[in-house]
Amino acid sequence: MGFTIGAISGLSGIREIRELRPGARRRERAQVCTTVAEYTSLWGWDVIPGARAIRSGGRVACSCGASACPSPGDHPLDASLEVPAGATLDEASRAWAAVPGAAMLLPTGRAFDVLEVAEPVGRCALVRLERMGVPLGPVAATPHGRAWFLVAPGAAAELPELLYRMGWDDTGLDLHGRGEGEHITAPPSDLAGLGAVRWLRPPTLEASGRPPQARLLLGTLAYVCHRAAAVR
Repeated sequence: MGFTIGAISGLSGIREIRELRPGARRRERAQVCTTVAEYTSLWGWDVIPGARAIRSGGRVACSCGASACPSPGDHPLDASLEVPAGATLDEASRAWAAVPGAAMLLPTGRAFDVLEVAEPVGRCALVRLERMGVPLGPVAATPHGRAWFLVAPGAAAELPELLYRMGWDDTGLDLHGRGEGEHITAPPSDLAGLGAVRWLRPPTLEASGRPPQARLLLGTLAYVCHRAAAVR
C-alpha cells in the first residue's frame, strides 16, 4: 500500500521538524550562554548552574539524579562549576557546555540580598515605590506567585531588627529575606518545573551594581503586606 500525497507531506514535515531541532537546541544554548555572560560581565553577578525539574507521568523528578531530592529543580549543582562575576561570553559558553540545560541560579548574600513577598503585594508595592521616586533595583516574579526585590547585601540578616524598629516585628508579615548561602532562580530559567521566572523590573546599569538599601523599601513592603493580609 503506497503513501498518499498528504501522508508524504506529513512525513516530510516531521523530518523537517526533526532536522530543525538540533539547530533550535543550539540557538537555545547560545541564548542561555549570552544571558549568563550578561549576568556576569554586565551586571557583575556570579551564576551557579542549577538542577532542572523533570515531569514524567504526573511525577516530578530532579535532573540531579537523587531519587528523593527534597527540592527538585530548585538547587545548585556542583559548586565548582560556578561562573564568576566578570566572566566573558566565551568563558560562560565553555562553563555551560559542561552542564547543558542547567538552570541559572544567582547566589544571594554576595552582590545582593532579596526581600521576598507575594507577587500581588510586590506589584502593588512596586507601583507605590516608583511613584514615590524610591531608588529600586531589579524585581523578579516567580511562577508560584512570589516577588523578589533585589537589595543591598546584608538585608536578610538585618531584617528582624529593621522590622522591629519600624514596628512590624509582631504582625506575622509574609515578608522574608534571602541572604548568604541561599539563591534565587534567574530569569528566564524554569523554577521547579512550574514555569519561567521573569523580570517585573529588569536590571539596569544604574541599579544592578548598587542595589538599594532594604530600609528604603521595607516600610512600603511591610505596609502593603499588612493591608493584603487584613482584607483576606
